[in-house]
Amino acid sequence: MKKIANLIVNFGGPRNLQEIEEFLIELLTDQEVVRTSFPAFLHRLLFTRVAKKRSKKIAPDYELIGGKSPIHEDTEAIAEQVGAILGEKVIVFHRYLPKTHAEFVEKIESLEGISEIRVFPMFPQFCYATTGSIALWFSKHLSLSALNKLSWIKSYHGHPLYIAAFEQVIRECLTEMGLPEEETALLFSAHGVPQNFVDTGDIYQKECVATFELLKNCFPKAVAKLSYQSQFGKQEWIRPYTAEVCETPAEWAQGRNNAVIVPLSFTSDHIETLYEIEHLYLPLIRKTGMQAFRCPALNRREEWIISIARIFEEGYGVANSELIRKR
Repeated sequence: MKKIANLIVNFGGPRNLQEIEEFLIELLTDQEVVRTSFPAFLHRLLFTRVAKKRSKKIAPDYELIGGKSPIHEDTEAIAEQVGAILGEKVIVFHRYLPKTHAEFVEKIESLEGISEIRVFPMFPQFCYATTGSIALWFSKHLSLSALNKLSWIKSYHGHPLYIAAFEQVIRECLTEMGLPEEETALLFSAHGVPQNFVDTGDIYQKECVATFELLKNCFPKAVAKLSYQSQFGKQEWIRPYTAEVCETPAEWAQGRNNAVIVPLSFTSDHIETLYEIEHLYLPLIRKTGMQAFRCPALNRREEWIISIARIFEEGYGVANSELIRKR
């Protein structure tokens, strides 16, 4: 009987205000996230400067949400609980927390008697800038022996367990806020990507639309719309932009009095939900006279943790090399 190890991968997030700068440097110098035609050394030099400047600008935003991102703690807690269900330890990788990388590599390389390492990304919709970026990092930092054991769950954007857990979050949000479905507009806001990512073959937007359609069908009495947030830089990103949609709810809410922004592609609440949605987007809708609320992400919900364990058990068997963007 083959012995299996389990691995959960996520972005990671600054665990305190002091880590914001190194987190952003690691993020913005990742050429799967910010793609330029510059040589690697020049890209790193330029975007290290950008990251240092930006870290000072967004530090107050992190202060508003508690001085840190919840992602690291949430992912570690989820891994522990998933491990308890599976009866075995679950390893965690935090892509943009460089201080955690050496310990992670040591854990993976020291696994003994393991024939398969199943990898679960905390990104339901596949994108080369998220799941693909981590696969590329693995290809550069793990031994060939470890790489050959990796068996990825590429995405689960339409998995019944994921959809059911997400539906439950939204239903509980509507109940808690006292919002009748027929009087509510649901704005599903996914993280955006540059348009050229999609134009060159990234399936991310297609999978976001598929998730949106499945969740939309769960709430037939509500109005539902999909938009994309968190644009960075001056290039064109996939549309419509959440900020612009929030400025004109009368154009899509069909007379509903209530709007709920649902974080479509985010499984954990962090700066882009706790600050961006809460402090930038909801006020735009409220200016028009509508009530506006933020639906929480899946976070540490029991049904979500059980879903992760069950999806782990199914396995998909995608090789690490199949997730890396061809240049």
